[in-house]
Formats: sequence, structure tokens, C-alpha cells
Amino acid sequence: MRMCHNRRLQLTIEKLIYGGDGLARTAPDEQARRKAVFVPFVLSGETIKAHTVEEKPGFVRARASEILTPAPERIPPPCPYFGRCGGCHYQHTAYEHQLEIKKAILTETIQRIAKTELPQAPEVHPSPPWNYRNRTRMKVRGGRRFAIGYHRFASHELLPVETCPISSPLINQAIDVLWKMGRAAAVPHEIEEIEFFASDDDGKLLLELNIDDRATEGMSSQLLTFVRALRDQLSAIVGVAVFRREGQSLRHEHVSYQHREIFEAEQLTYRISEFQYQVSAGSFFQTNRHLSAQMLSIVIGARTGDYALDLYSGVGLFALPMSQTFREVAAVESAPYSYHDLRRNCPSNVTGYHASTEQFLEGAAEIARFDYAVVDPPRGGMGEAAARQLAALAPPRITYVSCDPATLARDLKVLLAAGYRIGRTHLIDLFPQTFHIESIMELEKH
Repeated sequence: MRMCHNRRLQLTIEKLIYGGDGLARTAPDEQARRKAVFVPFVLSGETIKAHTVEEKPGFVRARASEILTPAPERIPPPCPYFGRCGGCHYQHTAYEHQLEIKKAILTETIQRIAKTELPQAPEVHPSPPWNYRNRTRMKVRGGRRFAIGYHRFASHELLPVETCPISSPLINQAIDVLWKMGRAAAVPHEIEEIEFFASDDDGKLLLELNIDDRATEGMSSQLLTFVRALRDQLSAIVGVAVFRREGQSLRHEHVSYQHREIFEAEQLTYRISEFQYQVSAGSFFQTNRHLSAQMLSIVIGARTGDYALDLYSGVGLFALPMSQTFREVAAVESAPYSYHDLRRNCPSNVTGYHASTEQFLEGAAEIARFDYAVVDPPRGGMGEAAARQLAALAPPRITYVSCDPATLARDLKVLLAAGYRIGRTHLIDLFPQTFHIESIMELEKH
């Protein structure tokens, strides 16, 4: 049962944990128990006054009301929305310290969950700390009370935002244009979300509009007028795709031939080093516009061989460069938009499989004996079943690309038990100012 007592506490922050919170402990109660207290926007070693916002039998959530003893690493956050916006978590400390926080969390999570020590400290690959996002999704309230922004911290309430310092300059230009249109009541009520996707040189923009499932079927005259006006004011837009929300899912809205010249292409060309990718609206792609080439260098490097395996392949981020150094590549992707792009982006020596990882791995041993496997799962990780299937396939080398250290550690525990050992670990910081941790771990069979 949730109990929100708004109690006043004085706390000392022990450390920061994954998720952005600082960890503290309450004073012992009458049973001599101390509860964990989770507090956002604090730093290790700080003494604070706080008030509780949620109490449960095993833990407490609180918010700082006063920083009594600030950490020496604390700085004024540059963004005026920080602390109210749910997007960033670490703007109150310098970027170099953010990297130290993430490095410590990654190392501790592997130790605690996988029950193993890293053979060497993670190699840290920093990003420019601002304007790094090439993809940004924002909530919209159309009509005369127009606003565009993000959810307020720990809520589903819209926080109007006029600039986003972690998004690319072109995306911020688009946000500014939308505010001008919105103040003129030129943004339709039916639009609920807008996603901006900028090209590698930040010169072109693909938009995704998510519209309300209660909206009129097809393209309303207001929506057509809006898209036409938006493209007139922002020449960088190469295309606009429309998705209709139906419950928890999104359905692509067909654009009729007569309206095609208004919406144009529904994909963007994205270049990384010498490789070129077609990325459709609805497909997943990495969001940091500065570190993709470095990711390819770490994952592919000088690796060569006969057969490579790319699980959770997406649009072929790793499969395409692997096609240059391996004779054959099997690329597995379950999402339909990404699979379509995968087939389009990769040459004939890449075989695409439209299946889940578990489905593919059930019969993978009959396809080839793989020399190398790349795994890049979503936040939920592979899961124990898929990790066991991959271990049974026994590729001599695996590179695991992770966006969640806890699920990485859980899957790693399975792979280590199957005879793999950890080589180099990389912390590649795709998400500055946030708690999110992207890592790349190299494994070898011994």
C-alpha cells in the first residue's frame, strides 16, 4: 500500500544508483530497522533536508527541499527546466563527474548481479555533452492552449518546453517553429506527439506525427494545412509520417497519392563513416549523433571470418559493416519497419531473418557455425532463455551492446556460467545528462 506522509527527513546521500536517484537511509525505527530512501537530483556525500513523497514497507521516496552540505561537484544546472522535466538527471554536476558516476554504477552492478569482477576498468568514451540527440519525441497539446514539451518529473503531466539543450540545433529550430505556429493556433488538436529525427549532418529532418485514435479517419484538412505550413517554414524537413494511436500501439496512417507531395519521403538517409543507411519512420536508430562511428569501430574493429551473427539487428547498424569483413552475415530483427530497412540497407551476403531472437536461435545451429556474434537488445536484455540459447550455439566471440547494466549483468551471469570470459568493457556515453548507461562488453569462449 502506498503511504504519502510528507514526513520531513534529514539525510546523508551514500551513493548514486542506476535510475538517477541518490541512496540514503532513514534513522532506525522502534524495531531498529532502517529503510532505504531514494532521492533524485542529489550527489554522493551531500547532507539534505527532504520530504517524503511515497512510503512503502521496504523503502521511501523523497525529494530534497534543501541542500545543507552540497558536494564539491555540484554546479548550477544550465537548463531552466531541470528538476521539473523528467528527461535529464545529472545536469547539477559537471560532465566529467557524470562519467565517473556511470562508471561506478556499471562496475558495481556487474559485481552485484553477475557476481564477478571486471578484469579491468571500463574504457570510457565521452560524447559532446550538449546538443547530441538526433532523435527527440515530444508531447503536444494542440489548439488554442498549445504547448509542446515533456512529461513533468515523476508524472504524466505536460511540461511546456521551448528549448531542449540535449537535442540537436536543427531539432531546436523545429521546436521554435512549432511554438510560433502553436501561438497562432495553427497546430491541430489531433496531434498528440511529434518525433524529430535529424540526419547525421543535422541538415535534414524527418518527422513522425502521432495522432489521437479518436481523430477522423484519414488526413483531416487541418492536418494537411498544418503539414504544408510547417514544411514551408522549415525547408530542412524531407518528410512527414503519420501514425494513429490505437490503445497502446501505433498504426501507420496511409498517405494517399494526391497528398504525397505534401508529406514526401517517410525515410531519412543517415551516414556513418563510409556506410549509408535508409531509416524509415517507425524504425529504431541510435540517438547520439556523435558516437555512432566509434560504436562501429569498437564492435566491428578488425574482426573477420566466415559467418557472423547480428541479433536485434535493427536497420543493420552492425550488419552492414560486418558484410565487408565476413563472408556471410545472419541478421535477426523482429520489428517490421526495422526489418524492412535492414533488407534494403544490406548487400546480398547478409541474410535477414524476420523473427524474434528466441525463434531464430532455436534452429540457428542448422544454419552455420558462427565465428562471431553481436547482441544489441532493448532495455529488457536478452533474457535467460535467449542467453542460454546463444551460449549453446557457442560462437567463440560475442560482443554485447547494452543500454541497461542490470539486464546486461543478468544475461552475463548465464554466459559466464557457460564458459565465456570478459575481455574489454566500454562505457560509451550515448546519453549525457541522463542516468542511462550504454556499454559494450567483449566476451570470449575459453
